[in-house]
Amino acid sequence: MEENLVEYQYKITRAQRRELNGHGSFLVLFTGLSGSGKSTLANTLEKRLFEMKIKTYVLDGDNIRKGINRNLGFSPEDRSENNRRIGEISKLFIDAGCVVLAAFVSPYKKDRENIRRTVGVDNFFEVFVNTGLEECERRDTKGLYQKARTGEITNMTGISAPYEIPEKPDIIISPECSPEESATLIYKHINHKLLL
Repeated sequence: MEENLVEYQYKITRAQRRELNGHGSFLVLFTGLSGSGKSTLANTLEKRLFEMKIKTYVLDGDNIRKGINRNLGFSPEDRSENNRRIGEISKLFIDAGCVVLAAFVSPYKKDRENIRRTVGVDNFFEVFVNTGLEECERRDTKGLYQKARTGEITNMTGISAPYEIPEKPDIIISPECSPEESATLIYKHINHKLLL
């Protein structure tokens, strides 16, 4: 089937869309354990960028799994497919001229690297939200750790499934920093990517 597919050449380019929007487009991938603060941080940064008239979109793990990825579970294979789709969706948003803020556990190094290749190295910025397991369990905002500890759910990252810590993230966010402070730090690192 794939040999019958021909990539369509659009009349409007990514560069033209970026020029129309007045800023660059790229992916900021927030990775870390469940409950680390990824979504809170992505939304805090989005609010700041939105107020600056930057075209943005947040891709959140739970929201994506309720829609486009609702057919996927939490096996290693399904997690990889979840991340592959995130990369492809992000690439479309980048082509549309948006800054994508993606908050996903993304536990495997190979999957994060695949996302980087999919969107392009220059369009990728990795944020490791370095909140430890003990703190994430204390927060347990979704009750997942409690369910994992009692055996109600399996393949819980950090409990019964691994999390491979990023070796060279673009920035590491400490749990001691507030979402606003963290957003400011990240903004300082991505500001140059917004310039045309």
